[in-house]
Amino acid sequence: MSSFRSVVRAVGGYLPEKIVTNEDLEKLVDTSDSWIEERTGIKERRIAAEGELTSNLGLKAARQALERAGMDATEIDLIILATSTPDNTFPATAVTIQAELGITSGAAFDLQAVCSGFVFAMTTADQYIRTGQAKNVLVIGAETFSRILDWEDRTTCVLFGDGAGAVILSSVPEDGPELGMEDSKTKRGIIASRLRSDGRYRDKLYVDGGPSSTQTTGFLRMHGREVFRHAVTNISDVIEETLETANLSIDDIDWFVPHQANERILVGTAKKIGLPFEKVIMTVARHGNTSAASIPLALNEAHEAGKIKPGDMVLLEAMGGGFTWGAVLVKW
Repeated sequence: MSSFRSVVRAVGGYLPEKIVTNEDLEKLVDTSDSWIEERTGIKERRIAAEGELTSNLGLKAARQALERAGMDATEIDLIILATSTPDNTFPATAVTIQAELGITSGAAFDLQAVCSGFVFAMTTADQYIRTGQAKNVLVIGAETFSRILDWEDRTTCVLFGDGAGAVILSSVPEDGPELGMEDSKTKRGIIASRLRSDGRYRDKLYVDGGPSSTQTTGFLRMHGREVFRHAVTNISDVIEETLETANLSIDDIDWFVPHQANERILVGTAKKIGLPFEKVIMTVARHGNTSAASIPLALNEAHEAGKIKPGDMVLLEAMGGGFTWGAVLVKW
């Protein structure tokens, strides 16, 4: 039986036009620019316009990735959309994007793991490719978290923003010709990944509504200290597991692209795993926490800045509500 690996073909991203600064939030809640920046590193975030849906954001990011890949949308045979803010309870927002792209074959579905959603989606896409069930997978992280924020809760409304990012993964035979650089140690593509969850902490970061419970959308609620207390340890552990699986060390990493939740968490994680901070891609100051969209948005920004190059070893990680957390190691 043939085996395959998942190679990153292209990335794309989209941010809504509206920028909300910390100074803007000072007019809404009892907070300050200095308080927000000192505790989170966030200076501004993007907010979707009225009538601008999660599918709209995801579609724009997807189209940019397809254009950069030089691909027609019909070449995509699977779409996985990581989101906690779908257009509707059902159908999946992924099928809306599928239809807008003009794709009438293959499959499309949503995946919900909150801020870890993109890492979970990349791992899922990799499994489809490795088993030969998909050749070209469009992995999207898209969120309109502004729609589930309590704009009177200063502990949460200052943290989050809206946006979307996309990655195209393509199948390459494990023993086939290489699409780009390789060395004797590793070939291009997803090398290893690890996913974790622990539902005992589901009430530490959650939305207080839902179809089955309250028949309402609800608002995001968070016990920030508890989330922070678990974040660095959980993230560090899963990174070490992923590197061990790949028989690599932190010294082999060229770029670290973490979920953009909080600057303190990013700094703490980099220190704990022994990674120089100049290798960390950080966009939280300009984007805020965009949940499942944060990693692909950061990848897109790093691509546009010319930082990540073919052959670079890139480490992705995230932790989100549930708790869920995970890491993916990719040779670009």
